[in-house]
Amino acid sequence: MFNFSSSTSIVVQGVLFTLIAGSVITWTLILAKSLQVWLIRKQNVRFRAAFWSAPDFQSAANLEGHNGPAYRVATVGFSVLKDIDSNSANDLQHFGDRQDVLERALRQQIQKERVTRESGLVVLASIGSTAPFVGLFGTVWGIMHALTEISKTGSASLDVVAGPIGEALIATAVGIAVAVPAVLAYNFFLRRLKTSSNNLDDFAEDLITLSRKATFRKNIEPVTNQGEKAIVRNLKGAVA
Repeated sequence: MFNFSSSTSIVVQGVLFTLIAGSVITWTLILAKSLQVWLIRKQNVRFRAAFWSAPDFQSAANLEGHNGPAYRVATVGFSVLKDIDSNSANDLQHFGDRQDVLERALRQQIQKERVTRESGLVVLASIGSTAPFVGLFGTVWGIMHALTEISKTGSASLDVVAGPIGEALIATAVGIAVAVPAVLAYNFFLRRLKTSSNNLDDFAEDLITLSRKATFRKNIEPVTNQGEKAIVRNLKGAVA
């Protein structure tokens, strides 16, 4: 990719190859995270459509064939409610007020989803913040090496200076070229992460509201009172 002359410092070459590796990692993460964002959005839209179309709370709890953060949050919530209402759980995890236990379980699951979505962002942030300085280091080292070689030849003509210094300046340009996509991608995916987390918080609040109108007990018919149906019709799920 690069045609180095014999005067190019090994350190500069190492810096350039390091930056190239960082660029490869950056674009790989961009493609992977873009696919993840698209897939999660699709899964959440599909589940929320099915959830808010359910005729009652019990039917919503029995939804199957879904995946994604919203589905996993709902599954955890329904599981906790079933354990509490059936009196089958007698541990500290289910100790306390019904709504407090549900809220704690939902909050923990949302945090797990956030940690999963954050994977790769630290690498993008690190590359974006360090690549320009790595390139600048290569440039400074290359210029110093070039000046040393010029002093040995005893000539400071343009023909002698332009080549080595020009090669050294390439490191700064490559560093900036690597940093810009990494920073832009990091900001975009961080924004999507915050939006998705806020939407999960809203969905969890709606789930808590609905849970006040329904209980899960053995050998009991699903709760289908008009109050619950009105809440299901009125509340809307946000799109992640």
